[in-house]
Amino acid sequence: MSFTSTALTGILTSESVHAVELPMATWAYGLVALIIFAVLAFVTASYRDVANRHRAKAEAYAARHGADEHGGH
Repeated sequence: MSFTSTALTGILTSESVHAVELPMATWAYGLVALIIFAVLAFVTASYRDVANRHRAKAEAYAARHGADEHGGH
């Protein structure tokens, strides 16, 4: 017998199942992921419309530096 057939026979005939006990219930992983995504969505939403909070500064900068220039890009 070759090494491949010996290894394949050993894998197919082994009936031992290694049960791994998780540190928490399986539904809790989904809950943790949901909470993390909700926090990330809140952080993302908190940056919404940030540019318009400083509209006066942006308009003053555009007036000083020219609204059509792109800073050398």
